[in-house]
Amino acid sequence: MDSIGNAQLEKLLLSSRLKLALIFIFLLALLLVVRVFNLQVTNHEYYQEEALGNQMRSLPITPARGKIFDRNGVLLATNQLTYQLTLTPEKVPNISKVLIELQRAGFIDEQDVKRYHKNRKRFRKFNNIPIKHNLSKDQVAKFLVSNQFPGIEVEPYFHRVYPHDSSSVHALGYVSRMNKKDKLQYDRQNYSGTQFVGKVGIEKQYETLLHGKTGIKQIERNVSGRVVDTKIITPSIAGQNLYLSLDLNMQKMAESVLAGKRGSIVVVNVKNGEVLTLVSTPTYNPNWFVNGISHANYELLQTSKDIPQLNRSIQGLYPPGSTVKPMVALAGLEEGINTTDSKTFCPGFFRLPNVKRKFNDWKRDGHGHVDMKDSIAQSCDVFFYDLADKMGIDKLHKNLTLFNFGQKTGIDIPGEKGGIMPSKSWKKINRNEPWYRGETLIAGIGQGFMTSSPLQLAVATAALANKGQLFQPKLLKSIQKPGESIVEANNKHSRQIPIKDIHHWEEVLEGMKMTIYAPKGTARRLNKGLTYTMAGKTGTAQVFGLDPEEQYIAEKYEEKLRDHALFTGFAPIEEPEIAIAIIVENAGSGSSKAAPLARKVLDVYFNQRSADGLMK
Repeated sequence: MDSIGNAQLEKLLLSSRLKLALIFIFLLALLLVVRVFNLQVTNHEYYQEEALGNQMRSLPITPARGKIFDRNGVLLATNQLTYQLTLTPEKVPNISKVLIELQRAGFIDEQDVKRYHKNRKRFRKFNNIPIKHNLSKDQVAKFLVSNQFPGIEVEPYFHRVYPHDSSSVHALGYVSRMNKKDKLQYDRQNYSGTQFVGKVGIEKQYETLLHGKTGIKQIERNVSGRVVDTKIITPSIAGQNLYLSLDLNMQKMAESVLAGKRGSIVVVNVKNGEVLTLVSTPTYNPNWFVNGISHANYELLQTSKDIPQLNRSIQGLYPPGSTVKPMVALAGLEEGINTTDSKTFCPGFFRLPNVKRKFNDWKRDGHGHVDMKDSIAQSCDVFFYDLADKMGIDKLHKNLTLFNFGQKTGIDIPGEKGGIMPSKSWKKINRNEPWYRGETLIAGIGQGFMTSSPLQLAVATAALANKGQLFQPKLLKSIQKPGESIVEANNKHSRQIPIKDIHHWEEVLEGMKMTIYAPKGTARRLNKGLTYTMAGKTGTAQVFGLDPEEQYIAEKYEEKLRDHALFTGFAPIEEPEIAIAIIVENAGSGSSKAAPLARKVLDVYFNQRSADGLMK
């Protein structure tokens, strides 16, 4: 009985197990059918696109960046074909391990690893992410021979190069790797494959012109991930070439005469506002920044007391000193405060009525009786103390703002500062203090609260030379689209300064002429051997105020406390073509330290013009 019972029980167990197995098989088969139906029917199009996506990828084609030339067609910024090491995340199972192995093999360093992790979020997993730029030929050869790194490739790209190194850097600027701020600033689609953008100067100002238009290519990969075919869907369009108004020969001369000094030289075309020279020293090498500046070079720039990255030509604000005296003299004539025959006696100092303090002239024994032209040529402070006092600060402010003092010039590079042209209201708003009569006197000789940039001085001097036409300075001269002719940039803007009597302007310019040619002119040494005519104005700007009885002796003070040397001028006198402004920080006398530099830079311009005339 027991055996029969056991046989029936086993039979029941086997039957129930078979039923469960059949049910399980049926459910699995049903699940498989549903899954197949879902793949092949319901979501057929979606999965087909996904499958194709694994096989086909659309990637951006980065356009070649436009080149930059000077006015004579000399190359200032170009592109050089070089190579970079890239990593494709979806093809690298263990990225951290591979980066360590690449580092051990000497292909990358710690900075490259940090940079990769920093930039990783900008890319998708199927993008080739750069991890090392500007590989040497030896590095490329070594990698290709011993490539044991799947997902790591060597790719060609165009590397930005500045062939003249530090020359013209403050005008050109430089490109460097895109950051988060750049990504938000520019069109996402057009910059999808872009790694480098302009950071300062012309490179930043005209970034969208230089960049061009990104194209699209479609790549096909096999199951192992290797690219087997590439098809261009939309070709990229190269950026536009830019021709600047700069003259590289004048630039290099200006840089050489300022070598070892802190200062700036700006030269503008009197007839149209084009900037021929825009130099700030000390300089730095823009090539350092293209692929990421090294720690050593970064430290060099950051720790320099001379601040090489400061563009002194547009950001350096200095007391203009005596270089504003021609404009102050013109204001006095136009306002009817004095005439061309008005004379002032200069005993070497000036006193306000009932005020003990003396306002000293730079010449302690005085200039004697001087008229307006003599006062410009000899830079007599007392004449301008007296004139400013009679005019008052508000009239002085009104007339000097006509020459754009206290305002930005509008030059086409970023970062310009406007300087200060003080007035009663300005002081009340900015200092919450009343204006004092003595402050008007020192404003009349370009000291006190008044500040301006070298560019502002050059633009104002040009407006004086051409008798009232104030141009907005420009660096961009011409544009060339890919495959097309060079076209003049339509960017000339100017305004006319109101003129009451043209003879007033001519008399002031005569005073500037006498600065160079009169026996007592402060820049009379410049006329020796001069092959063209020149008018000018020297200036010396105090860094700090002296007590009335204290005499300034440069050797008594550390260099940073010594006077700045300035010079402004234009040439030729009869038909002015160019105007110049120079400042040399803490150099002392404008007549001895700044004016001779102007002569060397202007010589380049007129020697070139003579050579061009002979060639024609």
